[in-house]
Amino acid sequence: MRDPYEILGVGPGASDADIKAAYRRLAKELHPDTRGSSTALHARFQEVTAAYNQLKDESARRRFEAERLSEAIRQRSRPQPSFEETPAPASAAPADTGDDVFSELFEGIKNAGKRVFRARGEDHSYRLQITFMEAAAGARKRVKLGDGRTIELAVPPGMRDGGKIRMRGQGGEGHGGAAAGDAIVTVEVAEHPFFIRQGCDIHLTLPVTLPEAVLGAKVEVPTVSGPVTLTIPAGSNSGTRLRLKGKGVAEEDGKGRGDQYITLSLVLPEAPDSALKDFAASWAEGLKHNPRKAFSQN
Repeated sequence: MRDPYEILGVGPGASDADIKAAYRRLAKELHPDTRGSSTALHARFQEVTAAYNQLKDESARRRFEAERLSEAIRQRSRPQPSFEETPAPASAAPADTGDDVFSELFEGIKNAGKRVFRARGEDHSYRLQITFMEAAAGARKRVKLGDGRTIELAVPPGMRDGGKIRMRGQGGEGHGGAAAGDAIVTVEVAEHPFFIRQGCDIHLTLPVTLPEAVLGAKVEVPTVSGPVTLTIPAGSNSGTRLRLKGKGVAEEDGKGRGDQYITLSLVLPEAPDSALKDFAASWAEGLKHNPRKAFSQN
């Protein structure tokens, strides 16, 4: 096979982009749709394709460069004719020492080597534990990397359990001038004693007293962004759900927030209350009320 560089019309130091451009140009010129079909054109197209396949493969290209260099060395080591044997016209010009050939070959090998050993650094993985409230509101935490360095990491508001934060350029060192890898931090969010997160919404079960449920009341309730006042409608039942709009956690795109849902739970005093017992025993309407009526109809 002829020199693939010569076939494609590029030099040994050509970049991958130059080689690809040369191949595309020739392939277009030799395509049957452009020049028609013939045995000669088909053979030329196959030759161009084989040359491109050899040069685009880094290992094949390096092998060719090594063979080319070895052949040049063999040619140079052959005995040269003496001055007397050299034809007269040849003495009119300086002899070719082959330095340009060697320079060209070494330049091609050097460039090919750079492409082979240029590689992005590895990504390194880490884990970070944060509280529920740090995940909801956002926080700045310090992370110790594998090389001993400690850097500050910004945890965005609304961070989810198992979410990942990528710190670009903080991973393994790149090779051949390539970029360093990244540090990828997986965040573990601890549970909260009374908040439960579902998506960007927060759910809270709120204990209320009998008077608050019967008469209605204004009570203070916690949210991830601080306490707020909630109005409990009169006649609320245990299980009644109320909504605090926009009191959840931040959306991932940062353009909105979820809601907080409050589920009321009627809680009687732990200590026995004789007055309450007497009232319940004498409350005629309460004794008539059957909250389980639907069960008996099925």
